Amino acid sequence: MQNQTVEILLIGAGAMSTCLGTLLNQLDPTLRITMVERLDQVARESTDTLNNAGTGHAGFCELNYTPASNNPDDDIDTSKALEINAAFEVSLQLWSYLVETHVLPEPSQFINSVPHQSFVWGEDNVTFLRKRYEALKQHHLFKDIEFSDDPEILRQWIPLIMHNRDPQEKVAATRVTYGTDVNFGQIAYSMTEHLIQQDTFDLKLNTHVDDLTQKDDGTWDVKMIDCKDGSIQTLNTKFVFLGVGGGALPLLQKSDIPEADGYAGFPVSGQWLICDKPEIVAQHHAKVYGKAEVGAPPMSVPHLDTRVIRDPRSGETKEALLFGPFAGFTTKFLKYGSKLDLIKSTSLDNIKPMTMVGLRNMDLTRYLLSESLQSHSDRVDSLRKYFPDAKEEDWELASAGQRVQIIKKCDEKGGKLEFGTEVVTSADGTLAALLGASPGASITAKIMIEVLEKCFTERLQNEGWHTKIKAMVPSYQESLIENEPLLVRIRKHTLSTLKLVS
Repeated sequence: MQNQTVEILLIGAGAMSTCLGTLLNQLDPTLRITMVERLDQVARESTDTLNNAGTGHAGFCELNYTPASNNPDDDIDTSKALEINAAFEVSLQLWSYLVETHVLPEPSQFINSVPHQSFVWGEDNVTFLRKRYEALKQHHLFKDIEFSDDPEILRQWIPLIMHNRDPQEKVAATRVTYGTDVNFGQIAYSMTEHLIQQDTFDLKLNTHVDDLTQKDDGTWDVKMIDCKDGSIQTLNTKFVFLGVGGGALPLLQKSDIPEADGYAGFPVSGQWLICDKPEIVAQHHAKVYGKAEVGAPPMSVPHLDTRVIRDPRSGETKEALLFGPFAGFTTKFLKYGSKLDLIKSTSLDNIKPMTMVGLRNMDLTRYLLSESLQSHSDRVDSLRKYFPDAKEEDWELASAGQRVQIIKKCDEKGGKLEFGTEVVTSADGTLAALLGASPGASITAKIMIEVLEKCFTERLQNEGWHTKIKAMVPSYQESLIENEPLLVRIRKHTLSTLKLVS
């Protein structure tokens, strides 16, 4: 058994851990940081190119961020869309800074301009989309959003979707031309490549974290097992970040911090239909989101996406169309996890919230099971709502990443199911864990800055750290939702730096 001491331990080598490691290294290059990954490569779980929606969630097209009311006279609640859009702008600022300082590569290797569009059919849905557009258009974050229910204009925006569509069908769409397609796998890979060049950073692949225990002095002893030879190493660290996607919950439970009590997970699998035929791909350049089916979870909102798929290891790049995701029921917390994950996560602390959520969400469970049992023909039939001419032989099914939704205690209902992203931190700031899913990787920068604020409070008040973080994220501690001149100035810079406008 070997022993080692570091200041920062990042568990998981995906979007979250690599971002936090990069922020900390930029703020203080002398910090000794170790990153541990169970797999043999960086960013192969939820962050991997095809395991992640890659949308760059900005609220431009995701209709679930502005839910429709049952009352047609009600106003559209835009607060969630504004919040997510402002959070994505934080990511754009950080990526711009890292491009300018050569931490990240040339922008087209990880981010490309792909219009974000919403598309609906049916009179009620068209009415909803128009109201959504009118509500969002009033805010400076969405001032560039466009709306049309004119079939001729829509044929210009989305020719693949409009070709051979019933001319009597009422349809409408909105779009923002500077939407993005993001390769989060490439971002994580590039960040890690930069960190590896630092003498204070160590990457341990093929290493499984088995347990962690807090000592009397507040530091953590972390037991790690080499996946190849079974050897055991104990690492002592002042700070632990659990950034392992669905694998964060079991480790959070093992930490025994009071803040972890009552948390549980609801795992959901996903699949995509993929087409890489150039003659079809060339007809569609957009990410087009529709409305979710009744009973579908938010992460299953259907969308037909242009994807620029670049393997960060080989550099090979190709374009494809993805449709989905198709959700399914699973008991695994990770794509490369165990079917026992859900059972092992059950404890006396969370059995009540899990039971109450299960009883109240039977429709969701039935929906996930029915999705899992669909045939290829069934899935292509769903695709034809967006691409009327779709042929079964042109599309293949591929697995997406696992998502674990948050279940937590709730005094009123005993437990509640949440579909967002949440950070759990210990009271002493020595441990933080990232739970949940969408919008996930898209708002990584904002979430990791929140980790810094909660766990490195005193150091962030230091003039050096504060000045540095303002250089990386100029809007830090200011509101892009409230400050229009700041948003205009920052958006102009990021769109130019990341080459998202012509």
